[in-house]
Amino acid sequence: MGNALEKTVEFTPEAYLAWESEQSERHEYVNGAVFLMTGTTTVHNLICQNLLMALKNGLRGKPCRVYIEAIKLRVETANCYFYPDLMVTCSARDRQEPLVQSEPTVVVEVLSESTAGYDQGMKFAAYRQLPSLREYVLAAQDEARVMVYRRGEGVEWILHPYGPGETLHLPSLELHIPVGDVYEDVEFGA
Repeated sequence: MGNALEKTVEFTPEAYLAWESEQSERHEYVNGAVFLMTGTTTVHNLICQNLLMALKNGLRGKPCRVYIEAIKLRVETANCYFYPDLMVTCSARDRQEPLVQSEPTVVVEVLSESTAGYDQGMKFAAYRQLPSLREYVLAAQDEARVMVYRRGEGVEWILHPYGPGETLHLPSLELHIPVGDVYEDVEFGA
């Protein structure tokens, strides 16, 4: 997500899905409320591209799929539909679903000034309700900093921060991604 959310209207989940399929812009659904997803920045876009390439290349030959920005994620227990910046699912059930995924292993959000609180707060609270989720990755766009929240025992989530010169580890996917690769071609402050 690029900028702040703007509340537009309220729907049932079924009405939201029908309405959303006819819209030219994307909207997230949070327990009846629908929010317009606004534009993004070039830095946000580059970070998403870099992560997509690293994840796609690292998962080649594995039964996992990487989806970017335009595929919905259903969090049924929170009554939400989100458009994560990226998500990885290794679920056979998800592979059968063309529009909505519900069993991701990894979810990635690229933070912006206007969405960081939402991504780290309410959205993370909803994502934590997904039994399949093992890691939640937050990539800053104002500096080379990646935070990985990894599911611990029970309901515990442990933060693993990574910075310049380090390599982030995603054990659920058996992947290592250099932070430098995440931020390739990114010019901070541009």
